[in-house]
Amino acid sequence: MGRARELVATCGRGLEEVVAGEVASLGGRDPRPGRGMVRFRGTRETMVRACLGLRAASRVLVPLASGPGEGREALHALGSGVPWEELVPRGGTVAVEVAGGGAGFANTRFAAQVLKDAIVDRTRSRAGWRPSVDLRRPDVPVHLHLGREGFSIALDAAGAPLGRRGYRTKGGPAALNPALAAGLLLLAGYDGERPLLDPMTGTGTFAIEAALIATRTPPGLHRRFAFERWPGFGREVLEHVRSELAAAVRPAPYPIVGTDHDRRAVRTARENAGRAGMGDAVTIRQGEATALEPPGEGGLIVINPPWGRRMGEGEALGALYQALGDRLKSAAAGCTAWILAGNREPAKRIGLRPTRRIVVFDGPVECRWLRFDIYEGSRRL
Repeated sequence: MGRARELVATCGRGLEEVVAGEVASLGGRDPRPGRGMVRFRGTRETMVRACLGLRAASRVLVPLASGPGEGREALHALGSGVPWEELVPRGGTVAVEVAGGGAGFANTRFAAQVLKDAIVDRTRSRAGWRPSVDLRRPDVPVHLHLGREGFSIALDAAGAPLGRRGYRTKGGPAALNPALAAGLLLLAGYDGERPLLDPMTGTGTFAIEAALIATRTPPGLHRRFAFERWPGFGREVLEHVRSELAAAVRPAPYPIVGTDHDRRAVRTARENAGRAGMGDAVTIRQGEATALEPPGEGGLIVINPPWGRRMGEGEALGALYQALGDRLKSAAAGCTAWILAGNREPAKRIGLRPTRRIVVFDGPVECRWLRFDIYEGSRRL
């Protein structure tokens, strides 16, 4: 990968433009957003920068082969044309992850098995040995996408999804994926140059991702990646990029505060912030969201309230949203609030007119990222 080649960053739907901007800032050429992904061009160093530095992306893929067709024979033929004997280290392991659907496969596990067989058959015939399968930490993670009319095969450069930052040992109720949380902050225009409050912090994801942005700390600065186990990979590239990105880290210039009414959540959020190296940048304390205090003049307030998808939660949830809207109106003049609404019915009870609505997806769930500009005498719906 000394020369520029095509790379792909995958992401949640609704975050494509944000990820394209990140890719460009990290040196990726010609970023082209698509559905749940961004195509771009770059060298091996670009790939490394993307793995260390992308905040809102899920994976960084290195495309190997694609083509039309359907069913077992077509997929096996496509997979057999890839020089796996050059890509898998001798005695190494592989694993195939499948995304999408179609191309003649009703069962994605069967599709993974077919491509695995192609990898093994090719390596055995060309190199005289066969790789084994390791589903937990393979040397070469392979990404297979099934489309309506064919297949695409790629290497997964990072291995584990980029959203697995490593600071959250256990989730909480409705814990946000860190990559989604970072993407929402970037959609809100957050760059660390204003105070921030998350009054329903839970496990602290919004506050921690805000701190990583504010301190300019790459989310993958200290993690390990699959590409480190690839044949011929030079660690000097990784160390160079890591040193360069680390040199840009700074203290957070403005306060970042997370509050929660639950003492256990507060304790967990503090522990997570410490594991992320953001203990000094984030303040986590106990407090009621409906009694929130603005983080400072011109501050940003980000909220992921309960969505209420269980029976019997409707009225209580509506009252909570109404109380949040009342508190924003009475106490947060001069601030901007963004609320993630996974359920539009209780969100109507906020009682303030959103100035922007952005459709994003939390996995398969369609959500609205709603912006409210709060000022004295803010208009209610």
